[in-house]
Amino acid sequence: MIHKSGFVNIIGKPNVGKSTLMNALLGEKMSIITSKPQTTRHRILGIYNDENHQIIFSDSPGLIEDPSYGMHQSMNKFAYSSFEDADILLFVLDLFEDYTGEEKVFNLLKKSEVPKYLVINKIDLDKDDRLKLLKKRWDNRVQFDKIFEISALEKIGLEELKEAIFEELKEGPAYYPKDQLSDKNTRFFVSEIVRETILQLYKQEVPYSCEVIIDQYKESEKNGKPFAHIYGTIYVSRKTQKSIVIGKGGSAIKKLSTEARKKIEAFVDHPIFIQMNVKVRENWRDDERQLKHFGY
Repeated sequence: MIHKSGFVNIIGKPNVGKSTLMNALLGEKMSIITSKPQTTRHRILGIYNDENHQIIFSDSPGLIEDPSYGMHQSMNKFAYSSFEDADILLFVLDLFEDYTGEEKVFNLLKKSEVPKYLVINKIDLDKDDRLKLLKKRWDNRVQFDKIFEISALEKIGLEELKEAIFEELKEGPAYYPKDQLSDKNTRFFVSEIVRETILQLYKQEVPYSCEVIIDQYKESEKNGKPFAHIYGTIYVSRKTQKSIVIGKGGSAIKKLSTEARKKIEAFVDHPIFIQMNVKVRENWRDDERQLKHFGY
């Protein structure tokens, strides 16, 4: 039996549903999802395996046209690198896209010689024939090999997309062990779960000013069953943000730790203890040394 493999890179603007799409295609939660833009900050590989296929999906940060911080520039590097190593490109947009046609991504799409699929997401929200107008507009912009209309959230149209990817893949080896789900380790996913919880619990600028580092992840046993002690640090840009994250009498960070613990326990499938501290690193989003420390 022929074994097929390849790299399928998912690109598009922030908040169009790239992470939801990758999670849905994998059947696993690899990328954090919130309704806030710029939730994904790093490029994450999610690996689909069956007996005859290995598909390495890449979820990258949304393309930011006018980066405000050094962190945004690093996120763009992750995103644009998706054009360099793809076997198939999935360009995702939703019904509410606002491209002008002048963005850098158009030149990169036109120059790319790999199969390109236009994936129009959130079709379950279609009103006023937005979908028809969108397809007409994009027919005049870039020549895509195939167009798919999906709802990643409602799991509409995903099987057709998956089948097209299977057909397009070339014969090749498994690049990763067949039981591996991602290129990232447990610490990374735990830090992302904590950051997702911050995005969900806090408002305005605070979530975007936070970075999470897991300082210790100690596996052990409790009552003969797996257990883990997790110690981490939430970094913020200003002292006022530290006060908000901690809350009056520590109430906010206690709620954060409780919510994050539930999600992490579901992810690792056993109980944990988690303790998060908060530190100030002023203007870390524009500090090259800090950005490197945080993996950007």
